[in-house]
This record gives sequence, C-alpha cells and structure tokens, in this order.
Amino acid sequence: MTLLTGTLLAHGPRTVCSALRFSGEQGNEHWSSYHHVLNRARWSPLAASRCLLLLIVETLLPKGAPIHIVIDETLERRWGPMISKRGHYRDSVRSSRKKTVSSSGLRWIVMGVVCTPAWSQHPWTLPFLAVLSTTPAVSEHTGKRHKTIAMWAGQMISLLHRWLPDREIWVVGDGAYNCLAFGLHCAKRSVRLITPCQFDSAFHDPLPPPEQLPKGGKPRKVGKRQAKLSEVLHDPCTQWEEQVIPWYGQGGRRMQWCSGTAWWHRAKQPPLPIRWVLIRDPEGKQEPKALLCTDQHVSPLTIILTFMLRWSIETTFEQTRAHLGFQTQRQWSDTAIERSTPLLLGTYSLLTLMGTHLQKREPITPEYTAWYHKSEATFHDVLATIRVQIWKQQINLTAARDPAVRLLGSSVLDRLLFAACF
Repeated sequence: MTLLTGTLLAHGPRTVCSALRFSGEQGNEHWSSYHHVLNRARWSPLAASRCLLLLIVETLLPKGAPIHIVIDETLERRWGPMISKRGHYRDSVRSSRKKTVSSSGLRWIVMGVVCTPAWSQHPWTLPFLAVLSTTPAVSEHTGKRHKTIAMWAGQMISLLHRWLPDREIWVVGDGAYNCLAFGLHCAKRSVRLITPCQFDSAFHDPLPPPEQLPKGGKPRKVGKRQAKLSEVLHDPCTQWEEQVIPWYGQGGRRMQWCSGTAWWHRAKQPPLPIRWVLIRDPEGKQEPKALLCTDQHVSPLTIILTFMLRWSIETTFEQTRAHLGFQTQRQWSDTAIERSTPLLLGTYSLLTLMGTHLQKREPITPEYTAWYHKSEATFHDVLATIRVQIWKQQINLTAARDPAVRLLGSSVLDRLLFAACF
C-alpha cells in the first residue's frame, strides 16, 4: 500500500524512491525492502492479473454479457546496457507513412477489457495482463527459445480461457495478429477473433461433397480458391451496403461494405472458417480496409463496430504515459522490469475501479476551466479525485475550538510542500 499510495500521489518519474517520498517514508532506514518487492520478493504476477481481471468483469460488466478484449503492443523506450531484454523496434508514435523510426526499448503485449465507466460515454480499455516480447537476437542472447507475437498471444488466450471458462469472449487485435495459427488457437477455445486481413489472403470455398471431388490424388482440405479481396474491391459487380455508422468517436460517417464467408488455408495447416468484410469510404477520404472474424455467423456491421473498440487501448497507453509515469522506471533487474511495467498498467485499471466505487457516493466531475469545457470526466479527473480522497484521509485532525478548522501534521505539511514545489 505504501508503494501504491506514493505512486498515485507522485508527479513525474514513478521510481521506488519517488513513491517513498510522496508516501512520507523518505526517512525509513529500511528503504531497500521496498525495492525487494519488485526484484526479489516471491509473489505471482499471473495471480495478480487473474484477480484484477475477475474484479473488472464483476464490477464493470453486466452478468453474462460478452467480454470484449483488446490486445496490442506498446513500446517502453529504455536505454542502458544493463537491460538484457532491450531491443530496437519500430516506434509507431514517431513513425509516419513515409518515414519509419526505430527506438530502443522493451516491447509489451498488453491485454485489456473494454468497458464503459459510469462517468463516460466512450469505451475504456482496462489492462490486466502484459507480457514482455523480445527480438530473435535478444532471445538467442538470453538463451531462450524465441516466441513471436502470435505465439505469446496464443498463450495469453489460453490463460484468458482458463480464467473465464464459461464466458463469451471476443478478442480484437491489429494486423500483427492476422495469423492463421493464432486464429485456429482462438477458434479451438471458442474465442471470436477480429483482425485486419491482407487483400491477397488465400481464401477458399468450403470443401465440396465427396461425390464431387476428383478421384485419386492427395485429399483436398478446401474447395476452389476465391477471388482476392483486392479484386472484389475493384469489381464493378460487387454489391455494397451503405449506412451511417459511428466512426472512431468522430460522429456518424457514411461507409460502404461487402462481406462473405470463406475458409482460410495455408500449407501444412488446417483450414479456418472465417467471415471477411471489405470497408470503403464512398467519398474516398479513408483508405479501404479488410477485416476477418473467426465466426462466420457474426454480421458484418457487428464486426466493424467491434473492431473500432481497438482504438480505446491507444488512449490507455497515452494516459498511462501522461499521468502514471509509464517508461520513467529505472530498474535494471529483469525481475523488477517484468513486474513494474505491468503493475503501472494495472494501476490504470485499479484507479478506474476506485473511481467506480467513489462514483456511487458522489459523481466524478470534469475539471472546469474558462478556456476549455469537458463534456465528461477523463482519467485525469479520476486520478485527481482519488488523490483528493487520499490527502483528506491524511488531514483528519480538527481544531478543538472550531471543528471547521483542519489541522495539518508536520509530516503531512512537508509532503504537501514537496508535492507542490519539487
């Protein structure tokens, strides 16, 4: 609780020493014990992830409702020869369509639950599980078998299915998860997967009845190869549906789409039944996009609207960097690194749960300024509300002559001055 309280009250880098200063433990001679929580103590991060997931589902989702999961990677920019699992990756924040920028750091695969808090009208993604993914060179250097992003994601799906065996689960990812092996892994566990797909993917018709198959030769697994999605996109005979749909929080936008079912097949792998969806902008402002879902019975509109939930995790990454000090840690120990970053991401979810509890007593209101009017409370407002509650618990002494006067202890005053001046 000391580290958590200090992390919530701190401004700037979220190091252990910073957390101790803001929690009033800067004079503790046993300060090294707090470092041992991250680099030496025996506790299970997976058990903590499971508890956080169950708490999110029980608190913020209706009973029996489908659970929408977003999976994505984020880069924690770090430097230093002592960080053994550091690599160079494409930096999506600093890159553009014309220029690719790589940065040194740690690549995390993050899984979060999509929900809508009571004070917001937009979906939030609450992280509950983060896994460190390395490059092939780093895996070889550390002497461990290399795992691709899809392989790590498959293990995370297995954990998710084990923790929530009786719930309907939808998983949304970007193009990094457009992998047949990963899709088969999800389908085997009754998890619906929605990802972008390539316009030249090998889609086939279902296998025809045995009497229509040619005699002799190697048994076929799929039927005739379908036209490429790029050909369907430019075919004048393609029939398009058109409707105004909510588009990434920008209001309604008129979009067109067409859809079909197919079997996705590659050599040495079993086929996967999928539904593909082609989306295009009739005004030509947006580039065409192709999506696939591992459930053929899902409607195209549902696939489109569900895929747009993925963008909420980008907001989560931005907020954790701006308000929780993501990538300001200074640990070098592998164990501390693999614990501290998931804990910071989990703090985002924990604060949302705290805000939900406080919302029942009094509404969380957005910050008011003369130059900017918020339509709803943001994560910054939730964090500020919780900070106020923490400080109020510290300032609990009243004057004997005037109960309306609050008395400040010297230690609390020192911490307030430190928070305001340093």
